[in-house]
Amino acid sequence: MAMKASLQLRVGTQLTMTPQLQQAIALLQLSTLDLRQEIQQALEANPMLEMEDEFGEQAVSEVADDDWASDIPDELAVDSDWADTFQDAGLGGGGEAPDFERQAAGQSLQGHLAWQLAMSGLDERETQIAESLIDAVNGDGYLEQSLDELRDGLRAQGLEGLATREVEGVLLRLQQFEPTGVFARDLRECLLLQLAALPQDTPLLPQARRLVRQFLEALAGNDRRLLKRRLGLDDGVLDEVIALIRGLDPRPGSAFAAGDSDYVIPDLIARHSEQGWRIELNPEALPRLRIQPDYAALIKRADKSQDNQFLKDHLQEARWLLKSLTSRNDTLLRVGREVMARQLDFLERGEEAMRPLILADIAQAVEMHESTISRVTTQKFIHTPRGVFELKYFFSSQVGGGDEAHSSTAIRARIRKLIQEEPPRKPLSDSKLVALLAEEGIEVARRTVAKYREAMHIPSSSQRKRLA
Repeated sequence: MAMKASLQLRVGTQLTMTPQLQQAIALLQLSTLDLRQEIQQALEANPMLEMEDEFGEQAVSEVADDDWASDIPDELAVDSDWADTFQDAGLGGGGEAPDFERQAAGQSLQGHLAWQLAMSGLDERETQIAESLIDAVNGDGYLEQSLDELRDGLRAQGLEGLATREVEGVLLRLQQFEPTGVFARDLRECLLLQLAALPQDTPLLPQARRLVRQFLEALAGNDRRLLKRRLGLDDGVLDEVIALIRGLDPRPGSAFAAGDSDYVIPDLIARHSEQGWRIELNPEALPRLRIQPDYAALIKRADKSQDNQFLKDHLQEARWLLKSLTSRNDTLLRVGREVMARQLDFLERGEEAMRPLILADIAQAVEMHESTISRVTTQKFIHTPRGVFELKYFFSSQVGGGDEAHSSTAIRARIRKLIQEEPPRKPLSDSKLVALLAEEGIEVARRTVAKYREAMHIPSSSQRKRLA
């Protein structure tokens, strides 16, 4: 069959990602601790850079432009989606694929999932569904809410005509994310997702899938006789199948929680004064950098010696780094102020006053891509009178109906407070908690209350009564 050649013309706009702009975006997603290491490496490699003794908001010192220097824009386009930054990703062509492990290092599980969502190519409606699914994932990587509950919450946010099957369709997409097994609704589904990711020629893979799908309870009870009879396996082969299953991770999200450092440096500080709340950069977060003045003076010579060109190249690299750091600070401050402007009630009254907030809200307000908001709020911390929080903490989906929107974080906090104030000998049942919340205008299902209570590791009312 003959192949017919054709020529197609596509018109569009795209941000050309130079190495310098890629550097600016890379710095934007680094935590403060990682950024300090990056700065230290730059100091060691570039003789044109030096560190001032003091720390401060202005982490850079500018240097005058010269006729020979390449122009550096006043503002760097750090706002981009994944396709802008890594144009070859997923195309199967030339170029180096993005390094998932390096990109995700140091992130929380929620941040890692949001980072993958930002490059997944989902449309606006699918992205809003995916963000609610990510918000419902617990620290072990499991989906805590039912799809019907998530559907109802999304309908309340304005997704009219949303069906459960549409939510499930997005869930199937997200179940392909790393770590393998994430977004499972129970242990069986988690293990099956991991088995599905193994090469098809993995020995005993069909037997392992059948065991997990049909006889997981027998495996948990160590009923080897039943397993051998139903699977038709002898002791040796059964041991190999069990070893394959036990090599899987029943808590795929826990590695992220274990990898997080307990030591963080706040990037932002929330202060209250007579004029109200102020959000500022932490002056102790980053060292002040400047161009080495003695070396910069040497470049004023007009000769074109190799040594002088070496200094010029390093000066240009240094100027780009300083501009990238300034851009990072400006973007972080802009996004941080917008986030906290939406959550001023939290600063005043605590978790119970947390408002529903999703990435799209902030992205629209500051006119940036949602992927940029994800990068800015992951592993970036703010110091408040109520403690130090990651900026992503202030994002949560809307739950329940009623005239006033309520965030899942606020509902959890209210449930915890009601239980703390209950009579020890007459603890509140989940149904009673639903009624009390309804009196406050918070309409949620009993199963939602039960899931939130279990997620906070609070025993049932009957168990609490026995412990009283």
